[in-house]
Amino acid sequence: MDVSKQKLVIIDTGCANLASVRMAFERLGVAPQVSRKAADIEQADKLILPGVGTAVAAMKNLNERELVPLIRAAKQPLLGFCLGMQMLAEASEETMSADGRLIDCLGIVPGRIRLMKVGDLRLPHMGWNQIEHDETHPLLKGIPSGSYFYFVHSYALEVTEATIASCDYGQPFTAIVGRDNFFGAQFHPERSGAAGARLLQNFLEL
Repeated sequence: MDVSKQKLVIIDTGCANLASVRMAFERLGVAPQVSRKAADIEQADKLILPGVGTAVAAMKNLNERELVPLIRAAKQPLLGFCLGMQMLAEASEETMSADGRLIDCLGIVPGRIRLMKVGDLRLPHMGWNQIEHDETHPLLKGIPSGSYFYFVHSYALEVTEATIASCDYGQPFTAIVGRDNFFGAQFHPERSGAAGARLLQNFLEL
């Protein structure tokens, strides 16, 4: 399929800078649609799950907009950015309840989102950092291990069997996760220059 003719839907989570995400795909010749309508999401060729803010606010928005079952049932490739990636995990310790209960997330990829243990380094982890991977996954075609991407976060997904690429900041964490048709990037591809653009192009070509 000509990627420019794909129906790409950015899921309107109510907690993301949708303009920058939309513009990143427009630069690749794709005109994405921003929507939270079930019909648009179900009929899309590809889905983007963006997100900024806290896990509790993001999951609240997804539930209020009745997006949780739609996302879980998606059969087409879906890519989450930043908090959008974190929402794919089982649970998050960000803004835990008073009794210490973790915030339930979508439960699509294994692992939990935890506060990063960075020693004397600063939080949030903000700026350019390298990712490491085995250079076999099609999502990372043409992106050498050691490439730099732009991160802004204090919480991260632990490394699991679904980790496609990792990053190190105080300790290793998941930079890119993948299970079946679901993928997530902890960094911001739309702010990561040529490497970020290549990742988005690879996603469109999956």
